[in-house]
Amino acid sequence: MQQTDTYSRIISGAMTWGSWGKKLSKNEMIDLMHHCIASGLTTFDHADIYGSYSTEADFGKAFADSGIKRADIQLISKCGIQMTRGRDNRLNHYQYDKEYIIWSAEQSLKKLNTEYLDLLLLHRPSPLMHPDEIAGAVDHLMVSGKINWFGVSNFTPSQIAMLNKKAIPVSGNQVEFSLTHDAPMYDGTFDDCIANNRMAMAWSPLGSLFQEKNKQTKRIRKTMDPLMEKYGADESQLLLAWILKHPAKVFPVVGTTNKERITLAAKAIDMNMELQDWFALLVASQGHDVP
Repeated sequence: MQQTDTYSRIISGAMTWGSWGKKLSKNEMIDLMHHCIASGLTTFDHADIYGSYSTEADFGKAFADSGIKRADIQLISKCGIQMTRGRDNRLNHYQYDKEYIIWSAEQSLKKLNTEYLDLLLLHRPSPLMHPDEIAGAVDHLMVSGKINWFGVSNFTPSQIAMLNKKAIPVSGNQVEFSLTHDAPMYDGTFDDCIANNRMAMAWSPLGSLFQEKNKQTKRIRKTMDPLMEKYGADESQLLLAWILKHPAKVFPVVGTTNKERITLAAKAIDMNMELQDWFALLVASQGHDVP
């Protein structure tokens, strides 16, 4: 079984579950967990910094009382960003020494009420990161069974190659990717994922369509109108189906806590967007025909 077979095709992002967003109560989190699982979203994406280092603990308390079996879900978390909010730091920075990575991962385990993470990611690359330090931490965490897989987030192919030179098994890369932010298709990120069997994940998969009203989003909405009727889908489902068609087998991380939106997102998995419809949306986003 490949690593990617472990995760749900659509991943539920927990960033706004706590104090950074909806401020869900324990019972509301439990209810949402069950709804996600029933909809097929069994993978939950976290980061230590969410909620200023509080959301993992809120989720973990809910998970402990949810009755959900650990084997029935997958937990992803990230580490490496040191914030002033929630910690006694003078300024925001990154930290990737061996001791800190291990400590941070162990803190995530305690907060999430789990003995292991399915996947641990380094949240953002640091100019001062050294692969030897990272290799030591990853080896310790994997040998001790505290993480099953290791990956990165927002890393370039060259930064991943640097880690690979030290035999660090980088199994995935979570990056910003959407119809309105398509850089990973052109900067080598997804080429690297395909060539090296890395799991590609997309944060902010809906892009700016619902956040901005400009020439780009107007072109996209105009192109989407007939496609919505053709596929019996709404705009968000079309955006997800567009991502899902990419050969890197990108896993969108959806941040909604709305049950109806979660149900609709899950249905996008079954949409098979036709080739020319995919390119019609790309052309609408970029504002010019393909070269």
